[in-house]
Amino acid sequence: MIIKPVSCLKDNYSYLLLDQQSKKAAAIDPVEPDNVFKALESYPDYTLSMILTTHHHWDHAGGNNKLLSQLSGLPCYGGSDKVQGLSHILKGDDVVELGSLKIRALSTTGHTMDHLCYYVEEKEDRAVFTGDCLFSSGCGRFFEGTPDDMWKAFSTLLTLPDDTKVYFGHEYTLGNLKFASHVEPENEDIKKKIEWAKQIGCTTPSSMENEKLTNPFLRVGLPEVAKLIDDNPSASVVEVLGKLRKMKDNF
Repeated sequence: MIIKPVSCLKDNYSYLLLDQQSKKAAAIDPVEPDNVFKALESYPDYTLSMILTTHHHWDHAGGNNKLLSQLSGLPCYGGSDKVQGLSHILKGDDVVELGSLKIRALSTTGHTMDHLCYYVEEKEDRAVFTGDCLFSSGCGRFFEGTPDDMWKAFSTLLTLPDDTKVYFGHEYTLGNLKFASHVEPENEDIKKKIEWAKQIGCTTPSSMENEKLTNPFLRVGLPEVAKLIDDNPSASVVEVLGKLRKMKDNF
């Protein structure tokens, strides 16, 4: 499989997922279809065959109708009928086939209650498209869900293999790392990632391995991290996560 990030709006990422056997392509969160079609020009043998939407917010689903107006009848997948242009509602663990690729929907409610991540693997190559659930060294706001919802979502992602590449929805990495460094000032992995991010610019993809090392929202279950956030030793992981999100919201 081939994955092509497509920059959109101010800091959004859409993606093209390409199956090399069938020459079929999926567009993930194609908020600016013209950008997606332009990126697809680099792969002239491929046919755009579906839309995968992570959640209903306009900066992810807002281009679906425009794309569908140019390719009518294209299946459009998402987690609820709030998703623009939706033709198929998916639930957690539902599987969509893109040629030889099997794409598994992961229920990751919290940012919105219809949020899905999409996991795909081909031999030793693994990827997850995380929308606004998980960013590089950060996460989305808990607009519709609770800390408990979000921890369940993170727990699902934490079961993925360490070498899974993480393709997220926004280029927020340097800002997220600034906060991560505030939470864990002695974390050497965060320090290294800051220097890397400053040099590279486009930071997608990350990996589950790196997120476990640098993302405070995935690290709240570690006692040495939790105590930096909440001085109550009996605080639950969900309570620590809720406090951490409030810290980030006010950072």
